[in-house]
Amino acid sequence: MPENAEHVRSPREVFERLAILISSGAWEELPGLYAEDVVVDIPLAIPEPMRVEGRDEVGRHLTDRVGLLKLRVVEYTVHETADPEVVVAEFVNEGEVVATGRTWRANNVQVLRVRDGLIVSSRDYHDHFRINTAFDRLPDLLKTTEDQS
Repeated sequence: MPENAEHVRSPREVFERLAILISSGAWEELPGLYAEDVVVDIPLAIPEPMRVEGRDEVGRHLTDRVGLLKLRVVEYTVHETADPEVVVAEFVNEGEVVATGRTWRANNVQVLRVRDGLIVSSRDYHDHFRINTAFDRLPDLLKTTEDQS
């Protein structure tokens, strides 16, 4: 590798950088970890699955949280797979709702596909029940879900 060549992060290193940026509250830096055409699927979001497409949309999705919550990744395990682009990260977040001080601790799983040091796809399985409970949103979300039935 030439001296001036930039190190390309492995999928494991990308997840670890993601965890560091989340834990330090550097929300504005997070989009830089994603490819321009990234697709993020959040199949367990409440009240319905969510899909975020493109780096700009990921950036908007993340910056919507600035000032609302604090998150810290406190434990994680990264599982490498037979596909060198894919890792499965199991992790625990400790979160706090800034306005109320309410806290939560939640288990999460992300399946990341990383190419050339950038996340090109992610399937995010977060504990939306605990997060929404901390924000006191669960009664309204359950009502919305009932209304859709």
